Amino acid sequence: MMAFQEVRSSTFQQSYRCYPLSFIDKSHLEKGDKIIMPPSALDRLSYLRIEYPMLFELSNLSAGRVTHCGVLEFVADEGLIYLPYWMMENMLLQEGQIVQVKNASLAKGTYVKLQPHTKDFLDISNPKAILETSLRSYSCLTTGDTIMVAYNNKKYYIDIVETKPSSAVSIIETDCEVDFAPPLDYKEPEKPAPSAPLKKTRLEDQEEPARKIPKFSPFTGFGRRLDGKPSTQPVAPAASPKLKQHQPEAHNGTEDSKSSKPASQQPAGKLVFGSNVNQPQKAAPKVAPENNSQEQPQKVEEPKFQAFTGKKYSLKG
Repeated sequence: MMAFQEVRSSTFQQSYRCYPLSFIDKSHLEKGDKIIMPPSALDRLSYLRIEYPMLFELSNLSAGRVTHCGVLEFVADEGLIYLPYWMMENMLLQEGQIVQVKNASLAKGTYVKLQPHTKDFLDISNPKAILETSLRSYSCLTTGDTIMVAYNNKKYYIDIVETKPSSAVSIIETDCEVDFAPPLDYKEPEKPAPSAPLKKTRLEDQEEPARKIPKFSPFTGFGRRLDGKPSTQPVAPAASPKLKQHQPEAHNGTEDSKSSKPASQQPAGKLVFGSNVNQPQKAAPKVAPENNSQEQPQKVEEPKFQAFTGKKYSLKG
């Protein structure tokens, strides 16, 4: 019976009213998980021979929240304890609300997975070094809690996603592996569209203009006379850029007796200077009848214009 009573009395369990650390001008303790307890708690813990480091389990029975913490000093007023404000937020505690405190024995942690709330924490030059320095102010970690890490006048909130070997572990004088989950505000980059269809369309765009652009054919189209009269000879594409010599045409089966040389002919696709050059008299016209009907009859008595003979002729004839 006595042994059973000793076993029951070895557990420390008390209820206190909680307040934030700012009430006793100890706001610097917000960077850890240490609480301030009354002196009577130290007397009771010493009587029960609780081993160091002293760790405690805090419970908010009305909200069903549980977390773990350490103790720094025993200077609080009787019946009161002071907690970091971020810890009160995790447990949904209000100022002056009742919280149960119970001593706990936690295994040393070997693995912790953390998840920052924002991407700003990962933008720090060396977030693991900052985290290692900040966690020195913590005694234990509990899965589901949200801790606060202060750096460069800015507060970073980090969720405890997973702890091993149990859901609550001690991180005092232990080598613990730390892993990071993607931040809560992280968004995966959009996957780029496949590039293969784009290459095909670009090749098709390059081929279509090549098909649409016609090849250059020199000396094509219709010839125009300088005297304004329509040309009776169709213009054919030149086979080569070189000029060819043509045989003189016979008019009504006879040559022109006034010229010692054959009459100059019009190369295909070239401009014709003069008013009476290569004008057929009785041959059938090669163009539409409407154009030929408008032509005026040629005067037989007028001498024909000879190109490059040294004589001067006016364009009016």
